[in-house]
Amino acid sequence: MNTETGCCLRLANEKDYGGLLCLYRELMGDIPVLSGPKGAVEFNRILAMPGTSIAVAEADRRAVSAATLHVMPNLTHGGRPYALIENVVTLRAFQGCGFGRAVMNFARDRAWEMDAYKIMLLTGKAAGVRGFYERLGYSSDDKHAMTLRRSPARRPQPGNLPE
Repeated sequence: MNTETGCCLRLANEKDYGGLLCLYRELMGDIPVLSGPKGAVEFNRILAMPGTSIAVAEADRRAVSAATLHVMPNLTHGGRPYALIENVVTLRAFQGCGFGRAVMNFARDRAWEMDAYKIMLLTGKAAGVRGFYERLGYSSDDKHAMTLRRSPARRPQPGNLPE
């Protein structure tokens, strides 16, 4: 139980499929989210992937915030892994209550427990989003991120910014 928000922080399991679909649809807007039987198979494949987990903040008996954490094996830095956080989202109705911060801190703690030497994430260019991650200790001072896409970038949905 997170003392700041009163939410339950945990790792996702197969029962979270429907709740995470709701979160991802809110995150992605008009860009399709894989669902149905194919989505369920892919979700279970994600859950079974070594080093991959989905941190979930649960309130009112449902997932209200989530972040996917990938901890990758590595030969540099003495063989310590590095981590990547993706698909960070909080339901609009629960934004501004600390759930996004709580789920990000939970994912950070898991990465450190797995001995990751760094955590990377990409975020949109909106100042509010950037400020959210900066307040959590993330910095863009030492790296410059780039992407090469095969599908369009999503446009942030109104109100769908981290708190």
